[in-house]
Amino acid sequence: MLVTSSDVLRSEVERIVAAAGAHLRVVPDAVEAGRYWDAAAAVLVGSDVHELPPRRRTPAVMVGLDGEGDSLWHLAAALGAERVAVLPDAAAWLADHLSRSRSPGPGGVTLGITGGCGGAGATTAAVWIAQAAARLGVRVLLVDGDPWGGGLELALAAEDTPGLRWPDLAEARGSIDPLQLVDSLPTAGGLSFLSWPATRDQPLPVPAVATAGVLDAARRGYELVVIDVGRGTGPLHTVAWDCDRIMVVVPAQLKATVAAVRLLQELPPVEAALLVRGRPGAALDSSLIADAVGLPVQGRIPELSAVPGATETGRLLDLGKRRNIRRFAAAVLDWLGDDLQAGEVA
Repeated sequence: MLVTSSDVLRSEVERIVAAAGAHLRVVPDAVEAGRYWDAAAAVLVGSDVHELPPRRRTPAVMVGLDGEGDSLWHLAAALGAERVAVLPDAAAWLADHLSRSRSPGPGGVTLGITGGCGGAGATTAAVWIAQAAARLGVRVLLVDGDPWGGGLELALAAEDTPGLRWPDLAEARGSIDPLQLVDSLPTAGGLSFLSWPATRDQPLPVPAVATAGVLDAARRGYELVVIDVGRGTGPLHTVAWDCDRIMVVVPAQLKATVAAVRLLQELPPVEAALLVRGRPGAALDSSLIADAVGLPVQGRIPELSAVPGATETGRLLDLGKRRNIRRFAAAVLDWLGDDLQAGEVA
């Protein structure tokens, strides 16, 4: 079902739905949409729609046209849309999404990790969470979501490990075979990873439609996908929207807490929680930070003096073997609950 009164959007979507071999019902507004919403295999909401019916169950994809800018993403967040498709660039992704929505298969959970402020420690947390899941036998992929972050592979000391990086997938279109993706990605410490290259060269841009296709295949190929989202506008408006849940890393400091509050305005409408980084007895305790940000605290990242050096020398995986780190990561995996069947961390 498409909810729109725009003839231009209707024409664009009709061609895509035809290519996907599906049938389309078009309704002009939220009132009419409420009658058919939960019977539809997929719901598309045009950028001209500014409200949705209450008590809906089927998630929606916000569709808009190139040139609508950030307003489209903010509208999607306000309405609670699950995905955003900017046409015509996302036509291939949307056709694939609609094809799979008629016969959905099993898929893993995608967890996003972002920093409430610069230098919060999101990359460190993402590495340790992915490592803990891999130790439990979970098929896990660690994804570098920020092309300007310097390359996640450096933190893993795996820059020379063979396998595909993001620029190698820039031309990916449509449905990607998840098994081929799994086989083509490098591994370190028992987990797969997809990184931006750790080089001095300017990163080759990867279109949003290619990113979406890769992350959809990752969801189908792995039981857990952990994305180090970054804090840039680009990643927050692309990879963050493929996350089922998001955790925000906040140092136990006033300035960091204020920055985290501002960041929340850019996050997609998914379940979120905080990871507080700091020593017990810090000036701002977890309850104060939770009240200020408006999200629950799900875990405390241990403050270790060895972390900066381990990050520079690629020894984060070695630190992740410590008992207090494993306890922290176990709390995050417990938060995923039924979405991830994880055992106990010894």
